[in-house]
Amino acid sequence: MTEQDRTRWLALYVLCAGSLMIVLDTTIVNVALPSIRTDLGFSETSLAWVVNAYLLTFGGFLLLGGRLGDLFGHRRMFLAGITLFTLSSAACGLADSQNFLIAARAVQGLGGAVASAVSLSLMMNLFTSPTDRAKAMGVFGFVASGGGSIGVLLGGILTGTINWHWIFLVNVPIGIVVVLLSLKLLPTAHVAVPGRIDVAGAVSVTAALMLAVYAIVNGNQNGWTSGQTLGLLGGAVALFIAFLVIESRVASPLMPLRLFRSRNLSTANVVGVLWAAAMFAVFFLSALYLQIVLGYSPLQVGLAFLPGNLVMGVLSLGFSAKLVMRYGIKKPLAAGLTLAAIALLLFARAPVDGHFVVDVLPAMLLIGVGAGIAFNPVLLAAMSDVAPEESGLASGVVNTSFMMGGALGLAVLASVAASRTTSLTASGEGHLAALTGGYHLAFLVGALFALAAAAIGLTFFRTSDAMAGAHAAPVPATEGSH
Repeated sequence: MTEQDRTRWLALYVLCAGSLMIVLDTTIVNVALPSIRTDLGFSETSLAWVVNAYLLTFGGFLLLGGRLGDLFGHRRMFLAGITLFTLSSAACGLADSQNFLIAARAVQGLGGAVASAVSLSLMMNLFTSPTDRAKAMGVFGFVASGGGSIGVLLGGILTGTINWHWIFLVNVPIGIVVVLLSLKLLPTAHVAVPGRIDVAGAVSVTAALMLAVYAIVNGNQNGWTSGQTLGLLGGAVALFIAFLVIESRVASPLMPLRLFRSRNLSTANVVGVLWAAAMFAVFFLSALYLQIVLGYSPLQVGLAFLPGNLVMGVLSLGFSAKLVMRYGIKKPLAAGLTLAAIALLLFARAPVDGHFVVDVLPAMLLIGVGAGIAFNPVLLAAMSDVAPEESGLASGVVNTSFMMGGALGLAVLASVAASRTTSLTASGEGHLAALTGGYHLAFLVGALFALAAAAIGLTFFRTSDAMAGAHAAPVPATEGSH
């Protein structure tokens, strides 16, 4: 391996470390929520904002973050995002009041959005040969798909052995190392993009995304047919229509609509929404089943996810790339998503008095296999037809799809579970039996999401050049050349 190759792979690992911190933060908090509630005196309603504040800014600023990377340099914006994320993580860890923690979480989401929006494009431009790109996407795929369940594991360990403050403070030393190594390893070259920031487009789409996320994450509490929820969703749709009108008329649009002529990018966004919705069913619902129904401690919940994480890691970091190189994108994607659907179906039959080895472990292992081989093809397909000067934007679009899919999927599945539980309770079922019945129906819906994603990917992904998009080689330019 040449020195240049060694530097590229080290740069990939640094990018993955930064991305892992951000992905972890979407789930690591969940295990610690009961402790945070007790310590800071949150109500059941206000506690949700510890999660929602992060989701709102993260989901809202992904597109703008990607475009800023294309305009001002992906390396520069990655460093800015990670620095902001690290500083706000320290603020979260030191928080001693509700408002301070929620505000710090919102800033954390902003930093995470900017860094996430450009990390994938940096990786795609580091690796341009089909073989290397498939391997690199395998590593990134593991981080993106496994990070959520690793968050549950790490959250359980830190909350159970120290206290909840450390789920945030652990980011600080990692963030410092990532920034220092990024300064040394990440290439300063990027494709120069002419034009200015599309302020009207940025404001309209960011507001649309934030309104949509706000409506979704509060849908269960306020009611899906309530005036507030419908009004917010209507406002989000109106703003998004305004955004599309603006993008069709301005000289330097935030999101050139021609991007969606790329069949693979458009298909990957739809698959990403459904896939994220299915995966969130695993992260959240299985953790609730283990903790509430089976009585696991936070640490035990985290350890329950470990076998699936190990399988996911092994497959993502080597086997997935070999599958893509041999069979292309469609077959590994469909196989992985189908296995994930089967895992969700297994969870849909887990009983009130379930046993780990019989009722939990098989599903966790199948999820590990499915996610390990499916995530890589989705990412490769999404970025395969995109020109280098728009790779940051395309990365932001893909990340937005996953984020919105996760938020929407979680809201839908939680609503389905709550409705079924209420119905079973009214018919005379015991508390735990009613809860389990609610989870069963939600797992079943999650399995349908995964199967739909498999069918759409198998039908619509274009196979030519989809595997690696070797034409998308980076064009050398200095960081300040624009």
